[in-house]
Amino acid sequence: MEAALKPRPVDDLQAVGLKAYSRIADAWSLTVREAAGLCDMSDSSWKRAKSANFRGELTRDQLLRLSALIGIYKSLQLYFSPDLADRWIRLPNTGPEFDGQRPVDAMIDGGLPKILSVRTYLDALRGGA
Repeated sequence: MEAALKPRPVDDLQAVGLKAYSRIADAWSLTVREAAGLCDMSDSSWKRAKSANFRGELTRDQLLRLSALIGIYKSLQLYFSPDLADRWIRLPNTGPEFDGQRPVDAMIDGGLPKILSVRTYLDALRGGA
């Protein structure tokens, strides 16, 4: 196989990340706008990105968002019951990271820094670093 035809490792990482995040967005019952907003994409870009034949390229920021969101999902699954874990992101939260907002809204509004902060917050709740 020619080198130009071999998938690059980042392509594999991107495909796995998009597939995992698409499943998470479904589990969290996110709207297209919410799922796209968390990834810093337009609604139409998210619809294309979640398809199996997506051939676009994500930015480093978008890849980092996917990684952090997958980590948030994992933390929620470990910390809460399955039902609450999947609803938590859409529930108003009075915790220090959210000021009464739903976590999904706080993370969309705050972008990558807030997503990373929520990831750290959840890791601390479950006894992580």
